[in-house]
Amino acid sequence: MRELLRDLIAQGSTLSIQDIAIRIVASAVISISIYISYLYTHIGTAYSRKFNVSLVTLTILTGTVMTVIGNNIALSLGMVGALSIVRFRTAIKDSRDTTYIFWAIIVGICCGVGDYYVAAIGSVVVFVVLLILGRVRNENRILLIIRGMRSHEADIESIVFTYFNMKTFLKVKNTTAESVEFIFELTRSAYNLTYRKPESITHMLYESGGIEYVNIVTQNDEISG
Repeated sequence: MRELLRDLIAQGSTLSIQDIAIRIVASAVISISIYISYLYTHIGTAYSRKFNVSLVTLTILTGTVMTVIGNNIALSLGMVGALSIVRFRTAIKDSRDTTYIFWAIIVGICCGVGDYYVAAIGSVVVFVVLLILGRVRNENRILLIIRGMRSHEADIESIVFTYFNMKTFLKVKNTTAESVEFIFELTRSAYNLTYRKPESITHMLYESGGIEYVNIVTQNDEISG
């Protein structure tokens, strides 16, 4: 039995323990650059620590798989068939994250087959490009939604534009015979004014009278399935 197990292990890999360790460790080391890059280029609510850690583990796992199937065509075909039945249901909420997923997989493949220079040079180039482009900010928009009596239409617009020092944009105005609804888009600097004024915009609007509701929401242009 021991000899059979030894033969199966020997057939499974033609690499030495040292070669296997070097390839997996190289995957882990280069994955640190991916971790740092994602940490730098995503700030605020755009950053996900769980996803960043997943990039590191994905790189190491890809390198491990490629180390196994790199020198065995039959095993590689079997591995492809086994992985083809896996269905990933997690939607990518930010299209930019796809770049990091491909980066992690490519680094793992290169390290798994022993092309360390390709993985290292490619990672350096991608890292520098992302560094030059700067940080990626969240694309959420801040919307101010107001519904009130149509007889107060002019007063509502005057209060909003005066409060935000004209740093807001009227996106939508819906009217009926008795009511009017506004949707204003606020810049980040305009929204920050709400922290520096003694009275909030909602208080001023309700004090003016004729207001049914005031909502402040964020809207993301990303569409996830």
